[in-house]
Amino acid sequence: MKIFLCGGGDGTQSASAYRHFADVIDSTKPLLYIPLAMERTQYPDCYRWITAELTHLHLPGIKMVQSASELERIDLNRYCALFIGGGNTYKLLWELKAGECFEKISRYIRQGGVVFGSSAGAIIFGGDLESCQLDDANDIGLTDTTGFDLLDGACLLCHYTNRTPEKDEASTRYLIQLSARKKVIALPEEDTLYINGEKLELIGTRPWYIFENGVRIRREGSFI
Repeated sequence: MKIFLCGGGDGTQSASAYRHFADVIDSTKPLLYIPLAMERTQYPDCYRWITAELTHLHLPGIKMVQSASELERIDLNRYCALFIGGGNTYKLLWELKAGECFEKISRYIRQGGVVFGSSAGAIIFGGDLESCQLDDANDIGLTDTTGFDLLDGACLLCHYTNRTPEKDEASTRYLIQLSARKKVIALPEEDTLYINGEKLELIGTRPWYIFENGVRIRREGSFI
């Protein structure tokens, strides 16, 4: 599996991650874009964004799914990768778990699939959504908040240190408290965590943070 977990940036913020992404996909196939974290009324804007964002990849096309039921019917292997976009993380996970999509994506990953997840689309690959409780409202009433758990039980938070100082300070206090029970990795928008099989690599130059056992640890550079 090759999974890109982006801290939520776009354009120049994610340029390095997009270059790595381009190197691992089969660019003769179209991309499958999953915007289910957003509201349906926003999908036209989502499609305009993704086509502009990835125009430099010169793909033969980008297919955007418009519902979880549509995603259930699609053969994922026809596409070079899945791109799961941002929005409300609880809505996204609820959409995927309401039917067979969560297990379908799990099988795709186990079979060596490629995924680029950004913001909400990255957070769902952690152990749980507890890390984003201060960022997203659980208006959908999701009760099973466990994610794909590709980080050995650790949760993920995106946009960390890119928001107002007050919001980052509130997140820091909350994550320190949460880390007494669960490890959390917090990424800024400019950094992307790349899972290549059993290897973890950090693509980016901004400091990122691990919260564990009630302590925040600043990190720089890549995983080894």
